[in-house]
Amino acid sequence: MPLTFTLDPAVGPDLRDGILDLWSDVSNAGGSVGFVPPVTRRDVRPELVRHLVAMAEGRTRLLVGHDEDGRVAATAFLTLNTHRLMTHWLWLYTVMVHPRHQGRGYGRDLMAAAADAARTVEGVQAIRLTCRGGGGLERFYESCGYKEVGRVPGAIRVAPDDDRDDVTLLLPLS
Repeated sequence: MPLTFTLDPAVGPDLRDGILDLWSDVSNAGGSVGFVPPVTRRDVRPELVRHLVAMAEGRTRLLVGHDEDGRVAATAFLTLNTHRLMTHWLWLYTVMVHPRHQGRGYGRDLMAAAADAARTVEGVQAIRLTCRGGGGLERFYESCGYKEVGRVPGAIRVAPDDDRDDVTLLLPLS
């Protein structure tokens, strides 16, 4: 059954808690979403609060996917550029699909929904995102139409003696 995507949903306690659960579950399954396992909801909460503040300020938009049971199953945050010379593209952050749903094509569905959402933002012509190298994410994003446009070797340190590349990818929306 496909996910149901909503752009800019009202954020109440259920959605907030669903995102916290998703983010900690994805992180603990080894997902590259800003943390290294093990993490708890308490660890993730300050980062979610930063996203929520950016949403309240109108700088970030939330795309959320719910599964057939109404649980938060996927998210992506679309963040506008504030620099006047870069308003023609936006950032895609914290792209997550719950581990229980992986392998069903929901990641591709999320990426397509994010591109559709970005197309609704006046003047936006591209999406830019970064990912942690070494886990095959680049291949996934490239299969969704993104092109690698930059790489900083060893920029992300996930553990002592475990540095990963910071990979930048771009999706033109035309």
